[in-house]
Formats: sequence, structure tokens, C-alpha cells
Amino acid sequence: MKRRDFLKAAAAGAAAMGAMSPLVIGAAAGRKPNVVILFIDDLGYGDLGSFGCRDIPTPHIDSLATNGVKCTNSYVTNPPCSPSRCCIMTGMYIQRFGKSGMARGLSIPKDHPTMAEFMRDAGYVTGMIGKWDIGSKQQGPLDRGFMQVARSAPSTKPYICQMRDGSEVFGTDLDGDYMAEFVDRNKDKPFFLYFSPRAVHSPSGNTPARYQNRSKATGKRKALAGAIIAVDDAVGKLLAMLKKHKLEKGTLIFLTGDNGPNPSEQGSAEPYRGGKGGGTQFEGWVRTPAIVSWPGRLPAGKTYDGLMATMDFYATAAAVAGKPLPKRCEGKDLAPYLRGEKTGDVHEELYWHNVDPKDAPRRNLRAMRWKQWRLIKYPDGWRLFDLKADPKETKDLAKAHAGVVTSMRRRYDAWAAKLPAPDTSWQEAGGGGRMPKGWGWATDAKTEEWKTQNKRNQKRRRKK
Repeated sequence: MKRRDFLKAAAAGAAAMGAMSPLVIGAAAGRKPNVVILFIDDLGYGDLGSFGCRDIPTPHIDSLATNGVKCTNSYVTNPPCSPSRCCIMTGMYIQRFGKSGMARGLSIPKDHPTMAEFMRDAGYVTGMIGKWDIGSKQQGPLDRGFMQVARSAPSTKPYICQMRDGSEVFGTDLDGDYMAEFVDRNKDKPFFLYFSPRAVHSPSGNTPARYQNRSKATGKRKALAGAIIAVDDAVGKLLAMLKKHKLEKGTLIFLTGDNGPNPSEQGSAEPYRGGKGGGTQFEGWVRTPAIVSWPGRLPAGKTYDGLMATMDFYATAAAVAGKPLPKRCEGKDLAPYLRGEKTGDVHEELYWHNVDPKDAPRRNLRAMRWKQWRLIKYPDGWRLFDLKADPKETKDLAKAHAGVVTSMRRRYDAWAAKLPAPDTSWQEAGGGGRMPKGWGWATDAKTEEWKTQNKRNQKRRRKK
């Protein structure tokens, strides 16, 4: 090769490396990094040790914070469970395609890849364990990109699964075994695992005493505490298997909740208040504890206070996979912020527009977050709270800071004006997407077809 040609090639290579995420460069010579999302149902901001909880031990989850970044300003932009899951799977404000409020059974746009489809097409084995609860009846996890899905075992009562031999097992225990099994089976290839357990959703009364008795909680909270400890143990099984196969440094892990706690189960949103049910107008329903961990690639023991959302997980995973983000995605790559290369908020502002007159009124939510301010609409008008000075939202400052209200209202109204009317087709469609039933694993019938097509595409690219 001539020196001039060599310099051109070197420059082109440097430019290509510069365009790649630093998270990818370190793994470019070998396999792509694994990505795991732990999406816990009804997890309260104040129910993890790393977020200040003192009566529920969560050592495995806390170890993620010790070895990663604790994110204190992370939000779900469309609670509760079904829309929250849809948001994380699409990486966008799902109100943009008419999913406002629960809208269980509304289709995921066919022209927009789910996170599972995106990661599958990036060369990942995709696996899902737990609760799906999104999409139309024809859009279960096997239909929208997941290649290996843990079957939903029959239940004799909430969270108690009946096995083939008639024995009973606590559902969260089974979930943890499935996570370890998925990692063990796919240890030699890059994988994307989405763990969305039914715990710690109510009712928690069937949580085994061996979990409940490990907490200092009392009353009804003791059962909830047991459910959280069971989830922590399941996470421990995952971490142990990653360690066994020396995959800790090759695995990016996100952990957060789908919405705030259930106050009726004595879940805690401290230092905020609220949650699902009667507390949906408060901060505690939409702000969830979040941890992003990747030993050696992200800082250890750091706290990030910038404004971010669960839709950013998709964008971060895309950067790790080394593929361009789909056009509809509105999330951003978190890595530069978590490493301190960028400062401030990931999003200057965040919006909530959950409006559906046929949904439960308590779930209707119009709100906006900007800097320390939270603007929210109540039946008697818009209220403004300074979350930094008043995290429990006890003092309405709308009159004292009328200029802030005017500015935020202007931006909120402009954003909401671009949204379509809520799509009510889900009312005729019925419940959400299909989950495979039984024991063990279900695989996508199209997986082999996809593998064959993927090999053909790779050959075409090599020829070019």
C-alpha cells in the first residue's frame, strides 16, 4: 500500500472510531457488550437500600449502585404499567401514537422497531422473562423481537406457580432461575435480556415467610418487603451467573421501576409522596429509583442528578450495539452524562399527558418538569412546586412565580398540541399481547428464518 493510501485509510479508520460510542470501542475487537434491563413493577423510590431505605435489605441491587451510577432524577413519562412498558420498548413518548393512559391492548406501531427487534437485528440473542402487558393480542413478545421467552407458569394463587409435578414454587424464585439459565445458555454470544417481574405488584400477601422475616418492616409493609427481597435475590442469581462466566465487565445493566409504589401496600416514595392508586398526582408516581451499572466502563459509586427518563435506555443500548437510533426514538444516550463527559440534564424538560376520559380519572395526568420545577394540572387549575425545596409538594407557588408558570404552560401547550387524539381502538381489541403459557422457554417460530436471512445479509455486506 502506498503511503498516501495508507494515510487515507488510517484517517478513515480514525473517523469511524470517533463516530462510535466509547462504550463500543472497547469491545469492538471482540463480542458486543450484553445489555440487561431489570424493570421492577411498582418499585418505590424509597424502597431500596441504596436510595435510603432502612427496613428492607437489598444487597444485590445495592451492589449495582456500588459498582455503577445511581440516578436520582429518572422518570417514566407515561405510567402506569402497560404504557410504561411500551415506552421503554419503543424509546419514545408513546402519546405520539395515541397511547394515552392505560390503553391496554393498543398496538405497538408496526413501522417502529421495539428495542427487542432492534437488538435482535444488531446481532443479539433477545430474551424476556416476566410481565409483557403491551401491544395488541397479536403482539406478544415473540411477535415483537424476543427470541427466547420464559413461559408463564399456571398459578394456583397470586405469585404461587404450579409446576409439572404438582409442586408449588414462588414465582419470583422461578424468575431468578430463568435469568440465570438464560445467561448460562447464551454466555458465548451477545444477549439482550429484559426482566420484568410481576413482583412487587400487589397483592404481596403470598410472599414466603423466609423473605418477609428478613426485613425490619412491620404490618402490611412486611409482605411488600418480602417481595422486594425476593426480587433482590433473583437479581443475585443473575449477578452470580454473570460472575461465573466472567461477564460482569461485558454487561451493561439498567434497573428501575415501571411507576411508583402502591401506598395501600405501604410502599415508600420517600422523600417524595404518592404512587399508584390514590397518589397519582404526586411526584412519587412518576419518579422511580434508577441504577446503571457497567464495571470498568461506567464510574463506580457515582450519583447522577440530571433529568432523564426510561426512554433513554433504548438510545443507550443502541450506542452500545453500535447501530443508529431509529428516527422515532426520542431518548438520548446516557453514557456521556454518566461518565461526566457531558454535564447537566439529559432532557431540558419532560412531559406527561395521560388523558383518557374512559380510563380511571385518577390516572389522568397533565404535568411538566423543568429544572427544579414541577407544573401539574389539578381540577382547580395549574399548580407549581419547587421539588428541590419542597419534595412532598405541600406549597403551591403558581401565584408567587407566575412567570415560570406562563413559560412552562407555553411550552407544554405547544408540545401537547402536536399529539394525536388518544387512540381508543384498544377498547374493542381487548387485553394485551399474548404470553406463552406453561413451563420452560418458548422460542420465536421465525427465529431460524431470521438467522438464515441475517446470514444472507452479512454475506451481501461482505461482498460489497
